[in-house]
Amino acid sequence: MKQNTKLNSLSIFGTSSNAGKSTLSFAITYLLNHRGIKVAPFKAQNVSNNSQVTDDGGEIAIPQFFAAEAIGLKTTTNMNPILLKSGGKSRAHVIVNGKSVANKDVLEYYRDINILKPHVKKAFLKLQDEYECIVAEGAGSPVELNLMDKDLSNIYIANTFNTKIIIVADIQKGGVFASIYGVYKLLPKKLRKNVIGVIVNKFQGDMSLFDEGRIIIEKKFGIKVLGVVPFKPFNLGFEDSESIMNYVQDTTKAIIKVGVIKLPHISNFTDFEPLVSDKEVELVFISKPGDILTCDVVVLPGSKRVVDDLEWLRERGFSTLLSSKEQKVVAICGGYEMMFEKILDPLAIESEQQEVSGFGRIKGEVIFAKEKIVKKGCYHLFGCMVDGYEIHNGVAKKRAKKRKSLYGTFVHGLFDSDEFRHKLFFNINQNYKGYNFIEYKERAIKEFSEHIELHVDLDFIQKELYK
Repeated sequence: MKQNTKLNSLSIFGTSSNAGKSTLSFAITYLLNHRGIKVAPFKAQNVSNNSQVTDDGGEIAIPQFFAAEAIGLKTTTNMNPILLKSGGKSRAHVIVNGKSVANKDVLEYYRDINILKPHVKKAFLKLQDEYECIVAEGAGSPVELNLMDKDLSNIYIANTFNTKIIIVADIQKGGVFASIYGVYKLLPKKLRKNVIGVIVNKFQGDMSLFDEGRIIIEKKFGIKVLGVVPFKPFNLGFEDSESIMNYVQDTTKAIIKVGVIKLPHISNFTDFEPLVSDKEVELVFISKPGDILTCDVVVLPGSKRVVDDLEWLRERGFSTLLSSKEQKVVAICGGYEMMFEKILDPLAIESEQQEVSGFGRIKGEVIFAKEKIVKKGCYHLFGCMVDGYEIHNGVAKKRAKKRKSLYGTFVHGLFDSDEFRHKLFFNINQNYKGYNFIEYKERAIKEFSEHIELHVDLDFIQKELYK
């Protein structure tokens, strides 16, 4: 259907947070690419502790990285120019064009929002120079009336670049008609004209029950229903802790139980996607020390606020178990830092406390440096080759340590390695066989995208992009 006409770009708005914008943005990007359109993912501003290292050496949120990687694009910081991470006490760690620039409180951030707009505009324009169409994921709801002038991801992009707009509504939340009608009617008049339709997402049950609902939306609201998408689990590309907590796992064949400690400031939880997808593994998130006793191995994950989360672990009573040399632990990034004897933060990079004691299973200290380490590569860890990445301020003599029942490393992506998973789990249960995560990932991406294509009118969307 490709025509020799310049395409419009596309904004994906949600009626609320967690409506499914990320997965639908990814799927539409994937499907347009497979129809021969040169397309790229984009999100002006993301709020997430889950990030990845781009090919140009910066840091962006997972959804845009994941969508680009799925269609073989080189990842760049232009795909997510503004990223906010937890800064503690109503503060945000601000990352601009892939680089850490400041910690700001929320009011200060919104006060300075106009300073960020040129960075967003420049990033979008650079992508437009290279690609025919940009799929721009929105954030939350686009009609938070008190914040619309400060909204970078929805209103600013749609206004500045005159994008076509798709509204995504999560029917599981209830009130789907009110949410669709409310969002549409509260949009500025100019943007309402660019709305090409709505996708009703996460439907469960008999699809025919929504036939009348489709008529109501189209006849009474005047909005085309582009599709009603049945709920389908997709355990990849997690954006935030809320999304990973909604994972769906088949544990009927599980022979290994892995407990991930659910830290208050948990980060880079895509580390656990290979475990969610492993039929021989039951993954559970734990928040009480007693839960560890039912697990074969415990993961102490990455953290955006290492000292705060270390104190939380102590308050909850985890110290005895995590300090024990007998407890089998995989400690990643912030979790790895907690395993040292001391954590030093003389420049108050993450905490006002300049020195705190860790769990002491690794001799020596971690020092928080001003310059963040942001890089990726192929690492030799624990006798295995791992394609991973690093995002941390902590500095230690070695990026990985093996101590009896402890595997500790700064490197994210450890469980992506089939070799490491097999080594770890086979030592626990010799019936463990393992699986190929890359093959699983490719298959899951293809199947989910085909699911969206089956239930969404992509032909209509593509036509609208040429108007």
